[in-house]
Amino acid sequence: MKNVAVIGAGTMGNGIAHTFAQTDYKVQLIDVSQASLDKGIATITKNLDRMVAKERITEEDKQRTLKNITTYTSLEEGVEYASLVVEAATENVDLKLKIFRDLDKYCPDDTILASNTSSISITKIAAATSRPEMVIGMHFMNPVPIMKLVEIIKGYNTSQETYDTVAEISKILRKVPVEVNDYPGFVANRILMPMINEAIETLYNNVAGVEEIDTVMKLGMAHPMGPLQLADFIGLDVCLSILNVMYDGFKNPKYAPCPLLVNMVMAGKMGVKSGEGFYDYSESRKAETVAKMFQ
Repeated sequence: MKNVAVIGAGTMGNGIAHTFAQTDYKVQLIDVSQASLDKGIATITKNLDRMVAKERITEEDKQRTLKNITTYTSLEEGVEYASLVVEAATENVDLKLKIFRDLDKYCPDDTILASNTSSISITKIAAATSRPEMVIGMHFMNPVPIMKLVEIIKGYNTSQETYDTVAEISKILRKVPVEVNDYPGFVANRILMPMINEAIETLYNNVAGVEEIDTVMKLGMAHPMGPLQLADFIGLDVCLSILNVMYDGFKNPKYAPCPLLVNMVMAGKMGVKSGEGFYDYSESRKAETVAKMFQ
């Protein structure tokens, strides 16, 4: 299984494509926009350049990785020969269901369909296909080339063979696969997002400022990054989507998004990707933030 299609060239998609290509998989990177694909390849190139500069890989490794990636704006063409598809589109239920209906139609019958969703039910996604036993969650962490964890989520009908295959692929990628059951938020975000939301509530209630809250968590709890800075890096819109999924799934007020988060997203303040969130990110600051993750 050395032919992998990745859907979405954004932060997670290009990171997933980078990781597979660096491990000598042939990768078809798919997005509806050629501009997004060009931006994704540029990001992969920059991240590879940082790894070369730090002598983690050679220039030959970089060139081989880039040659392993082919871009497509047509989903049908991009998945024609894929043995595995990893969907990394926007965290939107309707969009993901449409993508998986199309994948079921265009992919070979033996293609495993994986979603990088951070909160949406794999069982629900699988139900949009005629092959639910071959649908699975493969939730990478950001930045994908660096972070070791992959949450592997089995839907209600996911077969053991599909799980075993995806777990083995994760190990080939030099990741650590962890099996997780299909509940809203899985493990990582079920624990992380309420913490981030509570940090935003703490700011909203004027208990302390942004840097003060992050400093307490970094110095007092040994977190490498404060929760508000981490929210900026994840994307405030993504945090809001995940919290809404968990709130709808559990009907528990502890998952209700803080009004400040809702208002910031409505105002277009998404974090690093938009240039402003809880912190201000000029282009140089944005590059610096990403560079630190690759140190």
